[in-house]
Amino acid sequence: MKTLRNKVQLIGNLGNDPEIVNLESGKTLAKFSIATNESYKNAQGEKVTDTQWHNIVAWGKTAQIVEKYVGKGKEVAIEGKLTTRSWEDKDGIKRYTTEVVCSELLMLGK
Repeated sequence: MKTLRNKVQLIGNLGNDPEIVNLESGKTLAKFSIATNESYKNAQGEKVTDTQWHNIVAWGKTAQIVEKYVGKGKEVAIEGKLTTRSWEDKDGIKRYTTEVVCSELLMLGK
């Protein structure tokens, strides 16, 4: 591995309809979360499914595609990069969140 890149690829289903924000600058922002599932067998041989939720943000044309075509339950493949941002809450406590900034989106399923 000569070069390491910040690259994420996920396939999952939307938990809710995306939140669309049209900014004063004219840019469009879409926020949504997708669930990915991984199954394994526990010590008793029973199938267990582990669900992970991932926060996704999309900008510009990708956000417009999300707004027009993507909704709750839709299966999507996304590619992007991990970003972490921080802010202060109303009590002055510094909070952090990690999300995937989506650069590519592919709609799967029906």
